[in-house]
Amino acid sequence: MIDVRAFDLGEGDIGVLLVHGFTGTPVEMRFLGEQLADSGFRVHGMLLPGHGTRVEDLDRTSWRDWADAVEDAFDALALSCRRVAVVGQSLGGLLALHLASRRSDVAAVGSLATPLWLAGLSARVAKWAASGALPFSSVPKLYGSDCSDPKVRRDNPAYDAIPMRGLAQLAEYMHVASDALDKISAPVLVVHGVHDHTAPVACAARIAERTNAVRVRILPRSYHLITVDVERDIVAAEVRELLRRYIH
Repeated sequence: MIDVRAFDLGEGDIGVLLVHGFTGTPVEMRFLGEQLADSGFRVHGMLLPGHGTRVEDLDRTSWRDWADAVEDAFDALALSCRRVAVVGQSLGGLLALHLASRRSDVAAVGSLATPLWLAGLSARVAKWAASGALPFSSVPKLYGSDCSDPKVRRDNPAYDAIPMRGLAQLAEYMHVASDALDKISAPVLVVHGVHDHTAPVACAARIAERTNAVRVRILPRSYHLITVDVERDIVAAEVRELLRRYIH
C-alpha cells in the first residue's frame, strides 16, 4: 500500500512547501522532495483537503478550503524556516501562484504544469460541471494519470475518477488565480511538458508573461505529471537551481 499522507524531509533554514495536483496525493511530490532535502532544504509535502481518502470527499471541498490549507501549511513551515518557497504541480501550481499574489513573504514559486485553462475533453467536462448540466457525480479516468511513464501511470495512487463538483471548483479557481498573476513579486519558475494533455503548454507562456518569470523550461517528452514523469530529474534540477539562485 502506497503511503499518501503528508511528509516532512530534510533540515535547514530554507523551507519548501510542495503542493500536489487535483485528485492527486503527496506521492506526486515525493521524488522532488527527496531531491531537495538531499540538497539541504527543509521540505513539507502537504495533503490537500478532500484528497487521499475517497473521491466523494473531494466534492465536499471548495477552492477556498484548498487555498486556506496551503496558507496554513506555509505559516507552519515558516515557524522553523528563515524563508519559504512554494512549489506546486497542476492545481498545486495554481495554489502556489495565488498564495504568492497575496503574500509578499513567499520567497519563490515553482509553477509546474499549471493550468490556466484545460484542454480537450477535460475542458468540455469542466464547462458542463460548472453549469451543473451533468446528471452524474463523477466521470472515470479512462486512461489513468496523464503521464508518459507507464509504471508511474499504473502505480500512481490518485483518484480513478473526477468528481464533478470538485471539477467545477477547479474551473472557478483557475479564473481566480489567473486574475491575480500580475500581483506576484516573487521569482517564478515555470516548467511544463509539451505533450501535456490536461493543461495546454500555452498556459506556461501566459504565466511566464504575467509574472515576469525568471525562467521557463519546456520539457520535450513529458505529459502532465512532470514531477514523476520521464524528465522528473530535470524538474528537480530546475527547482533546486531556482532556490539556490534566488533565495538568500
